[in-house]
Amino acid sequence: MSTGVNKVILVGFLGRDPEVRYTKSGQAVASFSIATTEKWTGKDGNKEEKTEWHRIVAWGKLGEICGEYLNKGKQVYIEGRLQTREWEDNDGNKKQTTEIVANNMTMLGQAGSGSQSSSGSQSSSGAQGSSSSPGDFEDDDISF
Repeated sequence: MSTGVNKVILVGFLGRDPEVRYTKSGQAVASFSIATTEKWTGKDGNKEEKTEWHRIVAWGKLGEICGEYLNKGKQVYIEGRLQTREWEDNDGNKKQTTEIVANNMTMLGQAGSGSQSSSGSQSSSGAQGSSSSPGDFEDDDISF
Protein backbone atom coordinates (compact mmCIF):
# COMPACT_ATOMS: atom_id res chain seq x y z
CA MET A 1 0.00 0.00 0.00
CA SER A 2 1.50 3.34 -1.01
CA THR A 3 -0.72 5.64 1.07
CA GLY A 4 -0.88 6.26 4.80
CA VAL A 5 -3.69 6.73 7.28
CA ASN A 6 -4.08 9.86 9.37
CA LYS A 7 -7.12 9.34 11.59
CA VAL A 8 -7.73 10.41 15.16
CA ILE A 9 -10.67 9.35 17.35
CA LEU A 10 -11.07 10.94 20.78
CA VAL A 11 -13.69 10.92 23.51
CA GLY A 12 -13.06 13.56 26.13
CA PHE A 13 -14.30 16.61 28.00
CA LEU A 14 -14.04 20.23 26.84
CA GLY A 15 -11.61 22.29 28.89
CA ARG A 16 -13.08 25.61 27.74
CA ASP A 17 -15.87 26.96 25.58
CA PRO A 18 -15.07 26.86 21.87
CA GLU A 19 -13.77 30.07 20.33
CA VAL A 20 -15.27 30.74 16.90
CA ARG A 21 -13.58 33.09 14.45
CA TYR A 22 -14.12 33.79 10.78
CA THR A 23 -11.68 33.92 7.88
CA LYS A 24 -11.65 36.87 5.48
CA SER A 25 -13.99 34.91 3.21
CA GLY A 26 -16.45 34.36 6.08
CA GLN A 27 -15.75 30.69 6.81
CA ALA A 28 -16.12 29.76 10.49
CA VAL A 29 -13.31 28.07 12.40
CA ALA A 30 -13.85 26.88 15.97
CA SER A 31 -10.98 26.02 18.29
CA PHE A 32 -11.19 24.29 21.65
CA SER A 33 -9.36 21.77 23.80
CA ILE A 34 -10.53 18.44 25.14
CA ALA A 35 -9.03 16.31 27.88
CA THR A 36 -8.70 12.55 27.81
CA THR A 37 -7.74 10.67 30.96
CA GLU A 38 -6.13 7.25 31.19
CA LYS A 39 -6.44 5.38 34.52
CA TRP A 40 -4.54 2.30 35.65
CA THR A 41 -3.25 0.48 38.70
CA GLY A 42 0.52 0.71 39.12
CA LYS A 43 2.85 -2.12 40.07
CA ASP A 44 2.67 -0.95 43.69
CA GLY A 45 -1.15 -1.32 43.66
CA ASN A 46 -1.82 2.44 43.71
CA LYS A 47 -4.31 3.89 41.27
CA GLU A 48 -2.72 6.27 38.80
CA GLU A 49 -4.01 8.53 36.05
CA LYS A 50 -2.69 10.75 33.30
CA THR A 51 -4.60 13.47 31.49
CA GLU A 52 -3.70 14.54 27.95
CA TRP A 53 -4.95 17.78 26.40
CA HIS A 54 -5.78 17.90 22.68
CA ARG A 55 -6.27 21.00 20.53
CA ILE A 56 -9.27 20.68 18.21
CA VAL A 57 -10.05 22.81 15.15
CA ALA A 58 -13.36 22.55 13.28
CA TRP A 59 -14.02 24.40 10.01
CA GLY A 60 -17.18 25.60 8.27
CA LYS A 61 -20.62 24.47 9.38
CA LEU A 62 -19.08 21.99 11.83
CA GLY A 63 -17.19 24.88 13.44
CA GLU A 64 -20.40 26.88 13.77
CA ILE A 65 -22.18 23.92 15.37
CA CYS A 66 -19.32 23.38 17.83
CA GLY A 67 -19.45 27.05 18.79
CA GLU A 68 -23.20 26.98 19.29
CA TYR A 69 -23.70 23.68 21.13
CA LEU A 70 -20.46 22.81 22.94
CA ASN A 71 -19.34 24.29 26.22
CA LYS A 72 -16.80 23.70 28.97
CA GLY A 73 -17.21 20.33 30.68
CA LYS A 74 -19.28 18.77 27.86
CA GLN A 75 -18.30 15.25 26.83
CA VAL A 76 -17.69 14.91 23.11
CA TYR A 77 -16.62 12.35 20.50
CA ILE A 78 -14.27 13.77 17.86
CA GLU A 79 -13.02 12.22 14.63
CA GLY A 80 -10.46 13.96 12.49
CA ARG A 81 -6.88 14.08 11.30
CA LEU A 82 -3.64 15.12 12.96
CA GLN A 83 -2.05 18.30 11.61
CA THR A 84 1.11 20.18 12.59
CA ARG A 85 1.41 23.87 11.72
CA GLU A 86 4.39 26.21 11.91
CA TRP A 87 4.47 30.01 11.97
CA GLU A 88 6.51 32.95 13.21
CA ASP A 89 5.23 35.09 16.05
CA ASN A 90 5.48 38.90 16.12
CA ASP A 91 9.02 38.68 17.54
CA GLY A 92 10.20 36.41 14.70
CA ASN A 93 10.30 33.26 16.86
CA LYS A 94 9.32 30.04 15.11
CA LYS A 95 6.30 28.36 16.71
CA GLN A 96 4.74 24.97 16.10
CA THR A 97 1.51 23.32 17.20
CA THR A 98 -0.11 19.97 16.61
CA GLU A 99 -3.89 19.83 16.48
CA ILE A 100 -6.76 17.62 15.41
CA VAL A 101 -8.71 18.96 12.44
CA ALA A 102 -12.20 17.63 13.17
CA ASN A 103 -14.47 16.26 10.46
CA ASN A 104 -17.01 14.60 12.78
CA MET A 105 -18.31 15.56 16.22
CA THR A 106 -20.89 13.84 18.41
CA MET A 107 -22.06 15.34 21.68
CA LEU A 108 -22.13 12.77 24.46
CA GLY A 109 -23.30 12.96 28.03
CA GLN A 110 -25.99 12.07 30.48
CA ALA A 111 -29.41 10.78 29.47
CA GLY A 112 -31.75 13.66 28.76
CA SER A 113 -28.94 16.02 27.73
CA GLY A 114 -29.36 14.90 24.12
CA SER A 115 -26.79 13.59 21.69
CA GLN A 116 -26.25 15.07 18.29
CA SER A 117 -23.82 14.19 15.53
CA SER A 118 -22.24 16.56 13.04
CA SER A 119 -19.69 15.70 10.42
CA GLY A 120 -17.95 16.74 7.27
CA SER A 121 -20.36 14.56 5.31
CA GLN A 122 -24.14 14.77 5.33
CA SER A 123 -25.48 13.59 8.70
CA SER A 124 -28.83 13.34 10.44
CA SER A 125 -28.49 16.94 11.62
CA GLY A 126 -27.77 18.09 8.06
CA ALA A 127 -24.50 19.76 9.06
CA GLN A 128 -21.57 19.93 6.72
CA GLY A 129 -18.04 20.77 7.76
CA SER A 130 -14.81 21.13 5.89
CA SER A 131 -11.88 18.98 6.94
CA SER A 132 -9.33 21.12 5.15
CA SER A 133 -8.21 24.70 5.56
CA PRO A 134 -9.52 27.21 3.05
CA GLY A 135 -7.09 28.70 0.56
CA ASP A 136 -7.37 32.22 2.02
CA PHE A 137 -6.41 31.13 5.54
CA GLU A 138 -3.32 32.78 6.97
CA ASP A 139 -1.61 31.74 10.19
CA ASP A 140 -2.03 35.25 11.56
CA ASP A 141 -5.81 35.06 11.07
CA ILE A 142 -6.26 32.54 13.87
CA SER A 143 -4.04 32.48 16.92
CA PHE A 144 -4.15 29.57 19.31
